[in-house]
Amino acid sequence: MLRLDCPFCGLRDHDEFSYLEDGSVTMPSFTDTSERAWFEAVFLRENPRGKHVELWHHVNGCRMVLRVERDTQTHAISKVEAAHPVWRDMAGTAAKPGRKRKTKAAK
Repeated sequence: MLRLDCPFCGLRDHDEFSYLEDGSVTMPSFTDTSERAWFEAVFLRENPRGKHVELWHHVNGCRMVLRVERDTQTHAISKVEAAHPVWRDMAGTAAKPGRKRKTKAAK
């Protein structure tokens, strides 16, 4: 079974996640109305063997979008991080089982 180590929730089964898309594809700008550019970005994808970047959504957890580096042959996961740089700074701040969330002291 594939397990992802969510930076917010810890190690979880893949059943909690939903695959979103290829994380290595750069979509055209919304101002680019070229049919060819959008066709290539949406339909012409590589099917790489080996290390690959994917985006996964932690649907049954913290609901964050994660950037996962995975080997498509062995399914070995080498890296899991928040997809957006701002979210990466927040990693590890969510309450995990057995850990109390830090709260501000009452005045």
